[in-house]
Amino acid sequence: MPQAQSGKKASTGKSAPSHGKKLVIVESPTKMRSIQGYLGDDYEVLSSVGHIRDLASKKEIPADKKAAYGKYSIDVENDFDPFYVVNERKTKTVAELKRALKNADEVLLATDGDREGEAIAWHLLEVLKPKVPVKRMVFHEITKDAIQDAVERTRELDTSLVDAQETRRVLDRLYGWDVSPVLWRKVGSGREGTALSAGRVQSAATRLVVDRERERMAFVSASYWDVEALARRAGDAFTTRLARVDGAPLARGTDFDDRGALKKAVVALDEDQARALAAAIAAAGEASVTAVEAKPGTRSPKPPFTTSTLQQEAGRKLSMSAKHAMSVAQRLYEKGYITYMRTDSTALSAQAVRAAREQAVSLYGDRAVPPNPRTYRNNSKNAQEAHEAIRPSGEVFRTPAAVAGGLDRDEQRMYDLVWKRTVASQMSDAKYETTTVTLSVQAGERVAEFTASGTVYTFKGFLEAYEEGRDEKRSDADKADDQSLPALAVGDALAISDVEPKGHATSPKPRYTEASLVKALEEKGIGRPSTFASIIDVILDRGYVSKRGQALVPSWLAFSVVRLLEEHFADLVDYDFTAALEDDLDAIARGEQKRSEWLRSFYFGSDDQVGLRNIVDNLGEIDARELNSTRITDTATLRFGKYGPYLEVADPADPEAKPRIVNIPDDLAPDELTVAKTQELIDAPVAGDRVLGENPDNGKLIVVKDGRYGPYVQEVEPEDPENVDEATGEVASAPKKKGAKKDAAPKPRTASLLRSMSPETIDLDTALRLLSLPRIVGADPESGEEITAQNGRFGPYLKKGTDSRSLDSEDQIFDITLEQALAKYAEPKYGARRASSALKEFDNDPTSGKPIRLRDGRFGPYVTDGETNATIPRGEVALDVTFERAVELLADKRAKGPAPKKKTTARRTTTTRKPAAKKS
Repeated sequence: MPQAQSGKKASTGKSAPSHGKKLVIVESPTKMRSIQGYLGDDYEVLSSVGHIRDLASKKEIPADKKAAYGKYSIDVENDFDPFYVVNERKTKTVAELKRALKNADEVLLATDGDREGEAIAWHLLEVLKPKVPVKRMVFHEITKDAIQDAVERTRELDTSLVDAQETRRVLDRLYGWDVSPVLWRKVGSGREGTALSAGRVQSAATRLVVDRERERMAFVSASYWDVEALARRAGDAFTTRLARVDGAPLARGTDFDDRGALKKAVVALDEDQARALAAAIAAAGEASVTAVEAKPGTRSPKPPFTTSTLQQEAGRKLSMSAKHAMSVAQRLYEKGYITYMRTDSTALSAQAVRAAREQAVSLYGDRAVPPNPRTYRNNSKNAQEAHEAIRPSGEVFRTPAAVAGGLDRDEQRMYDLVWKRTVASQMSDAKYETTTVTLSVQAGERVAEFTASGTVYTFKGFLEAYEEGRDEKRSDADKADDQSLPALAVGDALAISDVEPKGHATSPKPRYTEASLVKALEEKGIGRPSTFASIIDVILDRGYVSKRGQALVPSWLAFSVVRLLEEHFADLVDYDFTAALEDDLDAIARGEQKRSEWLRSFYFGSDDQVGLRNIVDNLGEIDARELNSTRITDTATLRFGKYGPYLEVADPADPEAKPRIVNIPDDLAPDELTVAKTQELIDAPVAGDRVLGENPDNGKLIVVKDGRYGPYVQEVEPEDPENVDEATGEVASAPKKKGAKKDAAPKPRTASLLRSMSPETIDLDTALRLLSLPRIVGADPESGEEITAQNGRFGPYLKKGTDSRSLDSEDQIFDITLEQALAKYAEPKYGARRASSALKEFDNDPTSGKPIRLRDGRFGPYVTDGETNATIPRGEVALDVTFERAVELLADKRAKGPAPKKKTTARRTTTTRKPAAKKS
């Protein structure tokens, strides 16, 4: 592509006499409506609804292009030329834009101002091919003044930004389409059969979560003890904590390494020592003040929000996922309440600084702001991003109370967060004084020193408006709660009471949350903040990670995927290498590096790197069984198979015997599969293949089994007496006779256990009732058709011919009467025909205003407000879902939008990538 042209108002396309309207094209329908109102009747504002075209799939490439573009939809031998097709869902949109173009005398491409928005503008230019002047219109907030100013200050398309975005797209296609098939062959499939995938950022993010779990698995906890006591003087009491014994510091959690060993010389008390010392301190009953130290301090406000810090704070304070946070922020931006939400900048415009300071003074007084405005250093090198932080829009900020009427609940909470952070960023430092008191107790022959600290804010400053949230840290247990201390002086005597020895254990690093993962990705320079939300969504969707509360727990599937990538694609998941790729893409965006040269080096190799093609062509043999295996003990190996993880347990007495298979509970995290837990699973009574008794009708044995799809009962032929263990009721496999021809046998009757049943407690009578299903309830007196009650994959139901009705409970399968069944059929099949069968009910959804219910459906538990259904992610316990989590899941599902409908007849416009014509 040609380099970017200079100049504010250069145009593209041929000039034409002015006779029509100016056509403004934005991405979003919401933006379209807002901007139309600001520009008036001389402009027609239309939306592209995001990208209008993308790289073709393999089946979309014409036969005459297959040789060059067939593998990736990219001609790697011809400067990595991409082959694009117009999205089949956008043909109508493109037709509408072309219709409007016929009556336009000028086109303003008003897509977002980042590199993705620039690429969308370029694609519009390539597809529409306007013959009228074309200008690039950029704005960072949707207010009347900002939009009108943007119309007056247009520029040319920035081809360096387009190059950067296109390079990123080509890079991700090459990476994903070369590496992902290796995962399919050697690891298998993901959650619920979804295809596995590898990606430049998603694989590094998955590795981060897996690496943290590895640290937790290798962690060795250490125990240590201390003593707490209540110090009292003249009615004032405060808590103190033992700090030193005979002048030597007492061990804290931070003094131990991850292997449970001390890192420095400290006193580590065990339980007996702590209790003996506590008894001696209690007997002394008195302490003297040996030191009082007061230190002043200040705290400064945090900068205004960037994309990354907004996602982090929304996770901490609002319990929003990164995707949910970005969805809400985008709505606020498109409605004109905040500035553009994809930015790396912490800077504020002069007008925004003035607005924040004025609002702070009006709310908190003249001392609330410092004499000079605050400026924040912007560490981003990326000239292509928006040049201002996320803030309330306009030259005068509207308070949260003033905008509440026009926003839903999530939008109100997000606006409140942005408003507070922005105003606080321009406020004065908070000032405080921390006083630390040291007390000495003569405890028998030992001297015990206690400390207590208290902080008093002498001036709250920015804390009047906002205080940043924080992530969990493993040293939190060693921190004493803040408290108010009385005025004390050296030599004062205090009474000591309530002396209590306390035991502690060191803890591993906490698992990542979405907020802390976003922070880690940004700190390592992996990916762009604007893509973090979608990356986290992908690794959740693939089953690499699941949520336990806010924590991200990796699956054993993720361990297999990461192990393969580390062993065979080491550079591609190396954190520094991945960050370097991002730096190179930024250099392309700044026009400092050539797109085709960089892609050639990445793909074919150079002096600096091996090259993706060379790596893939020289993979060698990959042992899939070894890749999916983790040795837990000498006899137990964890394996990951088609149906998930399981333990393979060898018999030490007979190593050649077929190993025993032990299922692993779905909710067991990898770091919880310790040697002790493994042995517990191995030693647990086997519920499967247990003989319940004999069917009196035919003499066959009824056996309960535990299968991959859940427990079930089965009717089998009687075994020889020696093959049934009398102690456990387990059926042993009979030795196979060599050479015997196997006769075809009728399929044995089986029946799945109902949800309320357990393989450990089911009895013969219940099993026989299950095997007798479907139960004939009776005949319909009008039609004569037989009505049966049975259990199906979607739950209990009635059936009459082809007509079915769901039952309210499993018990009804066995006890519903004909009269009750006829009443069911008399009700309408759909609609509010019965009392709620929800597992759980919540308050109204803030967006739809309708009650949220937790239900159990055909694909598992889900939450619904009657309009939107959201599946409970695998790994989360359905009944533990809170209202906040339900709202988050529904919001995430809405943000995804409806699944695209498959069409087979729509014609697609295809094209290869051509650079925009250079203007003289």
